[in-house]
Amino acid sequence: MRAMVLAAGLGTRLRPLTDNRPKALVEVAGRTLLEIAVTRLRDFGIREVIVNAHHFAGMIEDFLKSNQNFGMRIEVSREDVLLDTGGGLKKAGWFLEESNEPFLLHNVDVISTIDFRRMLEFHQQHQALATLAVQDRKTSRYLLFDDGPQLCGRRSGESPAAEIVRPAASLKARAFCGVHVLSPRLLSLMTESGVFSIIDVYLRLAGQGERIVGFDADGYYWRDLGKPENVALAAKDLSQGGPKP
Repeated sequence: MRAMVLAAGLGTRLRPLTDNRPKALVEVAGRTLLEIAVTRLRDFGIREVIVNAHHFAGMIEDFLKSNQNFGMRIEVSREDVLLDTGGGLKKAGWFLEESNEPFLLHNVDVISTIDFRRMLEFHQQHQALATLAVQDRKTSRYLLFDDGPQLCGRRSGESPAAEIVRPAASLKARAFCGVHVLSPRLLSLMTESGVFSIIDVYLRLAGQGERIVGFDADGYYWRDLGKPENVALAAKDLSQGGPKP
């Protein structure tokens, strides 16, 4: 199994921590977000990873080189222009297509104890094109799932208005965790080009009948590290013996 770590963002919400470094190299309890992400992938048996980079890309390459790629094969996909999550994945598709197995897509600015093996098993059991880790928590953007649990749409915050791509008798609003398991066939179905969101791809494909499913991650520790205060909270969690990502 291979993986991609999404690390190209500017990290504007993390300023001033990202004034002189990419968000991937922001530290939590003495470890960079990138180290936490790739070593956790390694712990699950993943040895081949591609990382996209834009903001301070050279620093990411130097960091990986100085750490001997943490004993893994790690490629860097440089983006001269930020391509968003979908565009970044499409640009790195050459690496992920080398293997005909499902691959994992992971945001660099989240930490969790989500069990990747269980996600992969769930993905395979549901014969899914994409499996998204989701939780029942408050967020500014919700994904909507039926009892399948297949993706049916999305809505913003507390707004009653929703974008529905697949009608269902009842819908559950879930918050996305930034962790995906994807079948390689997805790459050939990404007809979008340039800068685009992977969520837009999922919604389009769900509307066309593809199986985009939600994996229940409520039982796992998860934290978004997009803001300095969240980084401080995660460091506190770890220092107090909390769940180890």
